[in-house]
Amino acid sequence: MAGLDHPYRELRGGRWLKGNLHTHTSNSDGQRPHQEVIDDYARRGYGFLMISDHDIHTSERDYRAFDTRGLILIPGNEVTAHGPHMLHVGAADLVPPHLDRQRVIDEVGTKGGFAVFNHPNWHANFNHCPQELLEFCHEYVGLEIYNGVICRLEGSPYATNRWDILLTKGRRLWGFANDDSHAAVGDVELGWNMVYATEPTPAGVVEALRRGRFYASTGVVIRRIEVEGRRILIETENAARIVALGQGAKRFAQVDAAAIAVEVPAESRYARFECWGTGESFAWTQPFFSA
Repeated sequence: MAGLDHPYRELRGGRWLKGNLHTHTSNSDGQRPHQEVIDDYARRGYGFLMISDHDIHTSERDYRAFDTRGLILIPGNEVTAHGPHMLHVGAADLVPPHLDRQRVIDEVGTKGGFAVFNHPNWHANFNHCPQELLEFCHEYVGLEIYNGVICRLEGSPYATNRWDILLTKGRRLWGFANDDSHAAVGDVELGWNMVYATEPTPAGVVEALRRGRFYASTGVVIRRIEVEGRRILIETENAARIVALGQGAKRFAQVDAAAIAVEVPAESRYARFECWGTGESFAWTQPFFSA
């Protein structure tokens, strides 16, 4: 029986870093200047941060004006005007917000870094980013399956439904969790990405993210991911329930425990795991694909 293709093969020689890729400052519509934002995330023990002001590129050179406080600062921006919002992660230069979002993705490919679609279920119609566009576009890396700021806006902060539709259609895309922080109070440490980085530099973190060597979280900590054949072990520190999902988001296993070991059904083209904690704390693994 064929095994699984997944991003967690080389979890050695590095360390887990907590980070946020969706952060605004007073350069666009955020309430705080860069240094205050950097200081806040550093105090909370983050390992990396990306300033993503709307259609404003924050470069490695721009970051030199600030005290990094030990954070790995990722160059980037949020492509905003003329269509659904997208993150340009690891941007070497600004990509204009073309109406044609595939053109944006294509230019991101030439400027370095990668593209992520943001908060698909924002707005009262839960349709900031139409599913048809997510299915039409290609060469982007993933989508936000959790966006913290939408908790206080219309729509849903969650978009795992959009993700599962794409995965079921055979797309290989990663799921991201971000704050989308704007306000001085209440917008920080809502959702984050835990990246396994062997090279603790901006380029190293961006490459680990591109390869899917991370999990998304709102509070649950995953401490072990092991794969042998089609059998997967997920062990957490604080999950109360772990759910295994496959084609069409069908649950093929569930335990009320902090760990799960399960065989992925032969007919499932992918599997992913949701680790549920207390309150509204979760962790989401990246997909494991049938090889």
